[in-house]
Amino acid sequence: MKNLCVAHRGFSGKAPENTLAAVKMAVALPYVRWMEIDVQLSRDGVPVVIHDFTLDRTTNGHGKVKDMDFAHIRRLDAGSWKGRAFRGEKVPSLEEVLDLAHGRLRLNIELKTSGPMYPGLEQAVIDLVNKRGMREDVVLTSFDSAALRRIKEIDPRFQTGLIFDSRSGDLPGKLSELDCSFLSISFARITPVLAKLLAERGVRMMAWTVNKTKEMRRLAAMHSDIMICTNRPDIWADTFLEA
Repeated sequence: MKNLCVAHRGFSGKAPENTLAAVKMAVALPYVRWMEIDVQLSRDGVPVVIHDFTLDRTTNGHGKVKDMDFAHIRRLDAGSWKGRAFRGEKVPSLEEVLDLAHGRLRLNIELKTSGPMYPGLEQAVIDLVNKRGMREDVVLTSFDSAALRRIKEIDPRFQTGLIFDSRSGDLPGKLSELDCSFLSISFARITPVLAKLLAERGVRMMAWTVNKTKEMRRLAAMHSDIMICTNRPDIWADTFLEA
């Protein structure tokens, strides 16, 4: 299958992002081959699946993720903002998401960090993935170059990917410098020339966040290797699967 479907933060178009409800919806769809999630560390060192650096937008809590113990984060409601049906959804641990994905789909795990924000994040994630024998089913991505270098220092067998959202800079050179074989890029930034160049160099490309049929078709026309990261896997299915 070309232009693989990646569920962005799970099936986040219909369920609250980065929750077990969203993960379960994505896992249940046979055409979803990949899922993208975001990981940070609680104050007591537990890798948790949440996008924002603060709890305010997606939970009924307040403050920074890094300042809260996992037990506190776990008591929060991470679903009501999306609708009554999801009241009581929790912020999941990475461990829980790995267990749901194991043997079903591959994971793009974004390490949400900047500089020294989360000492030990890379080691904690690597340990959990290796414990489950999922290294071949995971790519670890980040905007933070230092985090990508630390991953390779800890375990060079891991596939790593740079997240990129700029119109300038030597992108192929940066990927080579960081030993990244994966690129996570805003769909607005990808071009036919770039897609062809990276495909020829063996770099896997994932375009985010693509929720309209028109944009999905445009990317597919550029190159069949471009993975489509979407909040709406159902729209991907309507676009690419035969009736």
